[in-house]
Amino acid sequence: METCALQEIGLLIFFLTYVGVAFGRLPGLALDRTGFALLGALAMVACGVVTMESALQAIHAPTILLLYALMILSAQFRLGGFYTWSALQVSRLARHPRRFLLGLMLTSALLSAVLANDIVCLAFTPVLTVAVLRAGLNPPPYLIGLAVASNIGSAATIIGNPQNMLIGQVGRLHFGRFFLWCAPPSAASLLVAFAFILWMYRGRLRSQASPRTQPLEEWAPFNRWQTTKGLLATAIIIGLFFTNIPREASALAVAGFLLFSRRMHTRDILGLVDWHLITLFCGLFVVVHGIESTGLPGRVLATLKASGVDVTNPYSLTVVSAVLSNLVSNVPATMLLVKFLDPSREIAWYVLALASTYAGNLITIGSIANLITFEQAQQYGVNISFREHAHTGIPVTFFSLVIVALWISLQF
Repeated sequence: METCALQEIGLLIFFLTYVGVAFGRLPGLALDRTGFALLGALAMVACGVVTMESALQAIHAPTILLLYALMILSAQFRLGGFYTWSALQVSRLARHPRRFLLGLMLTSALLSAVLANDIVCLAFTPVLTVAVLRAGLNPPPYLIGLAVASNIGSAATIIGNPQNMLIGQVGRLHFGRFFLWCAPPSAASLLVAFAFILWMYRGRLRSQASPRTQPLEEWAPFNRWQTTKGLLATAIIIGLFFTNIPREASALAVAGFLLFSRRMHTRDILGLVDWHLITLFCGLFVVVHGIESTGLPGRVLATLKASGVDVTNPYSLTVVSAVLSNLVSNVPATMLLVKFLDPSREIAWYVLALASTYAGNLITIGSIANLITFEQAQQYGVNISFREHAHTGIPVTFFSLVIVALWISLQF
């Protein structure tokens, strides 16, 4: 098949895949974002846009292995009841709404920085929702606070969310320097988010309805030994990240250690690995490689630069990554944008990590953590509309990006 025809086919497959990932569904079919990414990758190979060998080489193995290892670590904490225990401890502040919101946002942000935001929201939401209903509080500010804080907190470290893991691995960024650059604006953004939620819901932190006698559920019981084992493993992993040992090798070695257990079955641990997210990553790697082979990204970059929009400029990158992250979600947006970044200019990589993550707070579909939180809350009769979240999410995202711009200005 002629090169021109292959390029057109590759462009069509890329466009259809990214539209599918953006909308997350197709009328009449139970096809989700992972399905679109996988089908897009298969189409790239089947149509000859990329060869099977180049498709396999396009999958960035270090990122996939790091993601896999950290999912095993999170499974250790979930099975050991650590997440549930943490949420219950914070819920003791429910009699003091403002302190409760502050404690919730600080805890979820800190845990998300180390143990990934999606997992934190998945584990916290059921416990938080029940605690809020039993205490007679108004659920939206606390659930929105959980999602917002988890997104912001996860931006502070390389291992806080999937897109940061990709950025850290592809850009070969130093764990410590990444944290020192990204943590201050994340802390400032968290405080702004807390203040804004308090202002938005002033006089409405408590519910007008009577407290619900929501029954307590049988969540994973807290196991001190298994939690200690997980905390020790986390400390070892972070310590190894400051060495020259490849991050994926360090994380896999510690994950292997966690599988040595007399109580936790390997099947139970691996059953909590998010294979859908891993498949999504693999599919998108191939799709992005396919569009690269057409030469389109380079032409788009040249056109943008001629129009005065240079995506290698930190300020332009902040805006472009935030917009693109809300069009197609932050993981596929990041996969596309890292192709334009210079490994020798670390600040651009930090900016991409912050802006793409903060952008997840803009609207409900901007972040998987948002979807997890609000969909789980629906199971308890708590519905948070797209509009209600946007009333908080849009200004919080705007001020967070302003903080990023101010932080950039201080570096020059």
